[in-house]
Amino acid sequence: MSDDIAPRPLDGILVLDFSQFLAGPMAAMRLGDLGARVIKIERPKGGDIGRSLAFAGIVEDGDTLSFHITNRNKQSFAADLKNDDDLADVRTLVAKADVIIQNFRPGIMERLGLGYEAVRVINPGIVYASISGYGADGPWKDRPGQDLLAQSISGLPWLNGSVDDPPIPVGIALADIITSIHTAHGVTAALLRRERTGIGGQVETSLLESMLDLQFELLSAHLTDPSVQVRRGPRNTAHAFLQAPYGTYPTADGYIALAMTSVPALGALIGLASLEQYVDPDTWWSEQAAITRALADHLVSRPTAEWLAILDAADVWCAPVLTLPELVEHEGFAAMNMVQSIRRPAADGSGDVTIRTTRAPVRFDGTPLTNAAGAPRIGEHTESIRHEFIEKG
Repeated sequence: MSDDIAPRPLDGILVLDFSQFLAGPMAAMRLGDLGARVIKIERPKGGDIGRSLAFAGIVEDGDTLSFHITNRNKQSFAADLKNDDDLADVRTLVAKADVIIQNFRPGIMERLGLGYEAVRVINPGIVYASISGYGADGPWKDRPGQDLLAQSISGLPWLNGSVDDPPIPVGIALADIITSIHTAHGVTAALLRRERTGIGGQVETSLLESMLDLQFELLSAHLTDPSVQVRRGPRNTAHAFLQAPYGTYPTADGYIALAMTSVPALGALIGLASLEQYVDPDTWWSEQAAITRALADHLVSRPTAEWLAILDAADVWCAPVLTLPELVEHEGFAAMNMVQSIRRPAADGSGDVTIRTTRAPVRFDGTPLTNAAGAPRIGEHTESIRHEFIEKG
């Protein structure tokens, strides 16, 4: 743990992480970033499935890149939950934990005797967080809880692209990431309640609920007025519910994004006289296709930097559309100080394996939350944890 912040908000909190792959491990990672001690409970053979499901095909020191990142700063306790002796050891840990996080399909932890009702008998003050794909009830509850599938059921892919495109999912594990944030949020709130009242509790969320919450404006509008539908705009538009010029447009050397601004004022500023006729804001909707087409044809004539200089000087809401290399090489990215290095000793004894990744996106007292401790190997800390919590009592 970094010495820059002492104590961290969750120092002294013990988290047992039974989860696998992304949403659950990321939630536990976020609690660890805040200072909690996280013990990962995983199978002796194979461990977390996320160790072998490679992000971009990248494997370092026997584990996937995503596993290294989402399980940083954790300890690993290997246990076969179908083995009575191992299960007894885990129950001892449960009795001393503050938080449990699990993302098995509904009913599995209950069959293992580690569901919330059983655990609260052992540890009445426990904060028990469960993540599922689609909740514990309803017709979707037994479907595979996976990011793309949850995005698809939620309808989110219909918000991306233009009217001529097929549904376009968000190209990151959005459901997992957002669900991990909601889980960590719920756990910290439950811990605060326990601090005030002594009452533990159960925190439940799902990938689908997170995707629905992400679309709160759209769903609220449709629930209020069923005539509200997703009608994606013409090419270059970036939002189904915002009028021209909102969108991304090609330039001579890249792309530029334009947010809300007056169409005729924009036309006068960039020398596109055909836009000056659209003085009625209603036409920014009705003539959206003509406006965006004219902008695309005009903006492609000059480089992005030249347009930014004109638009920024007039305080027009705009930004370059950066590629991944352009982003990480930009001085603005460096100024955010979002990169940290995590490391662990290599299995072959050749030195440390170092992974460069992002840090927690919050600061406390002006200091970013960073931590150099890497992800554990399967069962790396089993004996030390058994000695500390089980043998010593």
